[in-house]
Amino acid sequence: MHEKTLSRKTVYEGLILSVDVLDVELENGKRSKREIVQHGVAVALIPRLPDGRFVFIHQFRKPMERICFEVVAGNCDPGEAEAVSAGRELTEETGYVAESLELLGPVFPSVGYCTERIDIFFAEVAAERGAVSFDDDERIETVLLTEQEMDAKIRAGEIADAKTLAAWMLYKAKKTAGR
Repeated sequence: MHEKTLSRKTVYEGLILSVDVLDVELENGKRSKREIVQHGVAVALIPRLPDGRFVFIHQFRKPMERICFEVVAGNCDPGEAEAVSAGRELTEETGYVAESLELLGPVFPSVGYCTERIDIFFAEVAAERGAVSFDDDERIETVLLTEQEMDAKIRAGEIADAKTLAAWMLYKAKKTAGR
């Protein structure tokens, strides 16, 4: 299975993404269009404090028109290594500092129309919390949960953010495999 790209036109360029429209030829010779959101690499973290609690955030998300429960996450700056981005985002959004980072794996949020890849990290973090440094347009609240509380929220259907669910699943899979 393969599609040959015949042409590509960028129809929108924004601060963190662009949108391309592609004309493609399918294996059977038929032609079709593909709309693709071009987005760079991002990172997300499952940070754990020395007491065993995990660090999450609440943040208002305009597309959903609600406050969402999420893992700590953000875009990589140009030329920035993913692990560096992960540590930076953790400190900026929560004030916690990673003492260790382990890559759990990548996730692709929506493979049908978006190129975004999110690298998921597990972080052991220092107990002491420093100052946060949100972007000017960010309002973030830190939430601390035990593993049991997080599992209960998922079972209750209280968490809908795909990267958060995927990150927690990767963490649990690695933990079960004997991290």
